[in-house]
Amino acid sequence: MRNVLVVVDMQNDFIDGTLGTKEAEAIVNNVIDKIKNFEGEVIFTRDTHFENYLDTQEGRKLPVKHCIKDSEGWEIREDIDKLRNGDMQVFDKPTFGSVELANYLSENNELESVTLIGLCTDICVISNAMLVKAFMPEIKVIVDAKCCAGVTPQSHNNALEAMKMCQIEVENA
Repeated sequence: MRNVLVVVDMQNDFIDGTLGTKEAEAIVNNVIDKIKNFEGEVIFTRDTHFENYLDTQEGRKLPVKHCIKDSEGWEIREDIDKLRNGDMQVFDKPTFGSVELANYLSENNELESVTLIGLCTDICVISNAMLVKAFMPEIKVIVDAKCCAGVTPQSHNNALEAMKMCQIEVENA
């Protein structure tokens, strides 16, 4: 059986860049420790937008340019990125949830659990957790709360509660 850790959008723009928060900065060391000590496959996602971002639906609803492909803000934070090796998948995603990630995970019959960590709990973490649960309803889906941060502490907590209601295990809440 195989366990997978999905590190969601630990990118500069979400940590200390255009959409950064002190809560996001506060989880960086927890995320590093989780990656270093995880026994199983580690996968990364990267929020990926283009110069036309402000012309997209998301851009009209959140008119702050962020994670523009190949910009410094788009890059995974350096101290986290240096933990990646050549075998670790990175899924660039133009939307909150990655169908490509869910498809990749669902192709493996020996999957026991998928743990998600990263940013933002209330947008991309919950979106990807729900996709994984929808694609693989019998797989244990876990979110480690101490390795996540939301747009606000309240929206982080709301997302954790919503995931619990959808039978996603929340650890360290």
